[in-house]
Amino acid sequence: MHYALLLNSGPPPADVTEADFAEMQKAFGAYGKALADAGVLVAASVLQGPDVSTTVTLRGGSPEIADGPFAETKEALAGVFLLDVPDIDAALDWAKKCPGATYGVIEVRPAATSLLADGAWTQ
Repeated sequence: MHYALLLNSGPPPADVTEADFAEMQKAFGAYGKALADAGVLVAASVLQGPDVSTTVTLRGGSPEIADGPFAETKEALAGVFLLDVPDIDAALDWAKKCPGATYGVIEVRPAATSLLADGAWTQ
């Protein structure tokens, strides 16, 4: 079953050094390698900040495109890991190991269905 680990965090504190950032990058690299080595990693992305996002909506049959985040909030979606694990307990075990939990919140959400590369949907 697919589970998304949604990494939510606020902006980095002002006192974060380049060394701190490099250490966190190493931690995430090791975490990603562990997920891949375990055969549970489907995909992962670190996202740019919400200040560079674009939203698309369809209202009255016409697309509306707007720059910037949809909602004002202190925390924003910063990254996502998509895992293929047997159950919620396995997903939670991986979430507990995520370095992002040290400074943000990891939301664990099961997929209702998944779209495969060949265009087929699965549950």
